[in-house]
Amino acid sequence: MNEAGQIVRLQPGAAIPGGEVSIECEGFSAHDYQSCGAWFDEARGRLVGASSHRVLALVPNEDVSGEVSVTIGCGDGARSDAARLIVGAQLIEDIHMVANPAVDPDDGSIYVTRSGSRGQRAPVSLFRLNGVGSVTDVTGEIVNPTGLAFDHSGQLFVSSRMDGTIYRLTQFNEPVAFAHNLGVATGLAFDRAGQLYVGDRTGTIYRINEIGEAEEWASVEQSVAAYHLAFGPDDALYVTGPTVSSYDSITRIDKFGRRSPFFKGLGRPGGLAFDEDGNLYVAASYQGRRGIVQITPDGQRAELFVAGMNVIGLAFNADGEMIIATNEAVFSLPLGIRGTLV
Repeated sequence: MNEAGQIVRLQPGAAIPGGEVSIECEGFSAHDYQSCGAWFDEARGRLVGASSHRVLALVPNEDVSGEVSVTIGCGDGARSDAARLIVGAQLIEDIHMVANPAVDPDDGSIYVTRSGSRGQRAPVSLFRLNGVGSVTDVTGEIVNPTGLAFDHSGQLFVSSRMDGTIYRLTQFNEPVAFAHNLGVATGLAFDRAGQLYVGDRTGTIYRINEIGEAEEWASVEQSVAAYHLAFGPDDALYVTGPTVSSYDSITRIDKFGRRSPFFKGLGRPGGLAFDEDGNLYVAASYQGRRGIVQITPDGQRAELFVAGMNVIGLAFNADGEMIIATNEAVFSLPLGIRGTLV
């Protein structure tokens, strides 16, 4: 065996550019660290650390996407056999995401925000990406758009953390106020009955009926950033909200508004979404590594599923792609995962 050794496993098996991938290996010679490297196709990734059994490397920010060949090498110029990694393709940059992107159930287009700092008015604050990659300006009338969610009829709802209002977009992309006075309104989610739930980051979850009447439904710990909401296959609402702790939880709230912890041990958890098998995916740090964490339906096991830095949220489209948002860009990964309809 040459000094390049042999790759045993990549963990995780998917990433976006800039994400840290753990390359588990055998027989890798790391004695001359300066000459060691990891290559993603032919682009060299920056090493974070290396030993005889593990190499930590960052996926290059170059034009690397799709199914990528990963090799390692050191010293004599030889490289290992290749392992395969799925790397997300960038769809848009120069935006500002605060929560999940939203996928239109009718045509698969993706809605993203340029939210800005509190009170900042952008000429265009909401954008639409169609299936061929073109970007359309939607509106600049909503200040600090944050949460995005489609109802069961295909209408898009947007929260503003500036004025505590939920807006409904008409078929002409005109925002119409739907509900008011909801505090620092952030995350949005619809239940199976079509009622809208809104997270006020000061500690309240509101439930809103079909005519925009709001009631305080549940209380949670105040967040330093935003609440993120998703309904699970058990019809319970799952909530994340970063606090000052580095050991945050996902909270499960049943249909009666009763809270219970679902999973503990995440750093700055953000957007979340379920697949059709009941697995939960959340943008967070876990065991010191950042990206999308997958949690089993029983909440007993978790692992980093997609590596990425500054990840804010995610969504699934009908083609099985995971749409991942960082605070300034959105990526698409062809992972073959189907999301839930709720």
